[in-house]
Amino acid sequence: MGPSVQNIIRKVQVNIPFRMLDDSHLDRFLEHGLNPEIGIDAAALEGFTFADFKRIGKIFHDHGLTVTLHGPFIDLSAGSTDPAVRTLTRNRFEQLMKLVPVFRPKTVVCHAGYDWRRYGYFKSHWLENCLETWSWLANSLGQHGVRLMLENVYEEDPEDIRVIFDRLKNPNVGFCLDCGHLSAFGNSDLKVWLASIGPYIGQLHLHDNHGKTDEHLALGSGTFDFGLLFTYLKLNNNSPPIISLEPHQEGDLWPSLAYLAKIWPW
Repeated sequence: MGPSVQNIIRKVQVNIPFRMLDDSHLDRFLEHGLNPEIGIDAAALEGFTFADFKRIGKIFHDHGLTVTLHGPFIDLSAGSTDPAVRTLTRNRFEQLMKLVPVFRPKTVVCHAGYDWRRYGYFKSHWLENCLETWSWLANSLGQHGVRLMLENVYEEDPEDIRVIFDRLKNPNVGFCLDCGHLSAFGNSDLKVWLASIGPYIGQLHLHDNHGKTDEHLALGSGTFDFGLLFTYLKLNNNSPPIISLEPHQEGDLWPSLAYLAKIWPW
């Protein structure tokens, strides 16, 4: 018999923007014992005080819940050839770093950010710039015992993102495989991704879609092959990576937890 839904709840994170926690969802997380992956975006950084963040962080830790963070990403580019954009990106990450001692997260997830439509003509320059940014952030997080996880979004082929890990050679940097993004935006089969970049996987972002748009559906409601993914992970990992569910509405959370309970291999 597999684990119960309640056991799965204790093993996973659930994504929630900080502003939604502060506004309406905190009590629900505490009621059900949900471990948060807290989204820290520009609206949160601009709209809340350090005391606000400290209050929420303390509540979660007082309840014995684990925390991961998702860093800001809208209009940021760690590899931009425009130095002003890189400065803005670095400034946002410096703001994020000030919150790390407050939330004491296990990981911080950031978008790797490669998109051939935007950066393909100067990929080598983009890569050198982003390596500098990610190396700095990974080393800064490492001083707090926190790992940086770089997530795929618009990368169509695993080699587009694997090169970052190969070049960094930093044990404090792992790959956050976003299943929904791979399904909606990737042009390579899941088997190809796993063969190429599987050894770098340190975290999963789980949501489903039908392979066309980033729908953020409940697991099992779309076409992503979670069975293949979990079989690979079971064969190659003695313990699960950090797993984060990314429902965009609460109605998709509970079916996802039930689905995980059925296929959980550890």
